[in-house]
Amino acid sequence: MVAMVAAGLQMVAARPYISSSRMVLASGMAVSGFNKRVSTCANKLKSSLHISSAQPLALSRTSVSLKFNSLVTRAMSTENEKSGAPGLPIDLRGKRAFIAGVADDNGYGWAIAKALAAAGAEILVGTWVPALNIFETSLRRGKFDESRLLPNGSLMEIVKVYPLDAVYDAPEDVPEDVKSNKRYAGASNWTVTEVAESVKKDFGSIDILVHSLANGPEVTKPLLETSRKGYLAAISASSYSFVSLLKHFLPIMNPGGASISLTYIASERTIPGYGGGMSSAKAALESDTRVLAFEAARKAKIRVNTISAGPLGSRAAKAIGFIEKMIDYSYANAPLQKELLADEVGNVAAFLVSPLASAVTGSMVYVDNGLNTMGLALDSPTLAI
Repeated sequence: MVAMVAAGLQMVAARPYISSSRMVLASGMAVSGFNKRVSTCANKLKSSLHISSAQPLALSRTSVSLKFNSLVTRAMSTENEKSGAPGLPIDLRGKRAFIAGVADDNGYGWAIAKALAAAGAEILVGTWVPALNIFETSLRRGKFDESRLLPNGSLMEIVKVYPLDAVYDAPEDVPEDVKSNKRYAGASNWTVTEVAESVKKDFGSIDILVHSLANGPEVTKPLLETSRKGYLAAISASSYSFVSLLKHFLPIMNPGGASISLTYIASERTIPGYGGGMSSAKAALESDTRVLAFEAARKAKIRVNTISAGPLGSRAAKAIGFIEKMIDYSYANAPLQKELLADEVGNVAAFLVSPLASAVTGSMVYVDNGLNTMGLALDSPTLAI
């Protein structure tokens, strides 16, 4: 019985320390006072219950500290389970996000959509028209269900998928050969202005805009062999598309919202093989991020940032032709010698569009295991000589 009462006393004594971090065993006096209270209670119990020995209650300072800390930890864990995640949670409940450039479940766009969904955001996506049918069919048949799994055990819900080709701002910009292309057959309202109007009609407004688009038809060609048409096509699809999306979605974005894009270190470092004007397009995207951050903030109180992500073996990236070598190089030379996960980029994106980053705009954030900091390739054969 004494042991039961002692346990009760320990729990009661622990409660005040949960509410104030300043009182959690801040000094030996707290433990000493606790011992005295226990001792007093033990003496009272001894005299009133005629117990021959109160030895079980004669606890040392160390044992009291250990048991006390254990009780506090358990009590705090219980409180956290009731109130949700501890610390500074990324809370996007009540927010609506439009992610442009999701066509499968293994790219950065998908990972960002998952992270935003895990934080509570409503997800809308824009999918390249030629890939729309396959993407929607895969979703409907459950082929992406494993990838849709969120940390709480539920599945990410994509509220609506919109056909999108961000190379064209309006219907009058679409050439006849594209209009008649069978890959665009049956699709409608897929230019940037039409998609923005459709989202406004369907949902009224959004809070988050994500640009996860890039394409360079001559990406495998060295810059000196790139045609004007190929160069401008890379700029159009990979950088101006962001300007166009933000321009047309800005009127339906709620004040305090945010927009992000994805860039690559080839914008500032020479990456042989990443050609066709793509390095120029990424440099333009980063410059535009800074200008748009100013203009969008002054015009609509919208933040604009970009993420410089490391190499990922996505379906789109495989068009470069040597993506696996780029991944191996990153693993061998980055400060953090580990695989870069798409979810890690998604998590940073969730932070950047959340209220936790309310003072961050016009910035480029590296998510590449630190590869951007290196000036020497550790796996270079010259270092082995």
